[in-house]
Amino acid sequence: MANILFKALPSNSPSLFPEDIFAKIPENHPVRLVNAVVDRLNIDHIIGQYKGGGTSSLHPRMMIKVLFYAYLGNIYSCRRIEKALQENIYFMWLSGHSAPDYRTINHFRGKRLKGHIHSLFADVVRLLAELGYGIAT
Repeated sequence: MANILFKALPSNSPSLFPEDIFAKIPENHPVRLVNAVVDRLNIDHIIGQYKGGGTSSLHPRMMIKVLFYAYLGNIYSCRRIEKALQENIYFMWLSGHSAPDYRTINHFRGKRLKGHIHSLFADVVRLLAELGYGIAT
């Protein structure tokens, strides 16, 4: 009988120098484009809705990035977005490891973005055109 060789079984235990999983995201991945474009959006009208005081809030720019990236991947359910934030490396990178629950995502989308989503999408299309991405109209 031949000697059977297996590759080492990967360990789930933490190592002294954990691998930077975010380094595995290619430079040309769409998540990086969403990040760059949303960073350029003027969201002062959304930030102005926050009153201050109380507990800290998740930054609206991060929430917009997560929502727009989810929409790019045809993910519209708040529960599916919540799951992606917990399991998908691209969502983790985009959110900076923040993992808002589905209620928070739904509240942000329904209350904070109400009346602003169309203008934000129009701004994204304009910015993509400025960056040289062909946009079919």
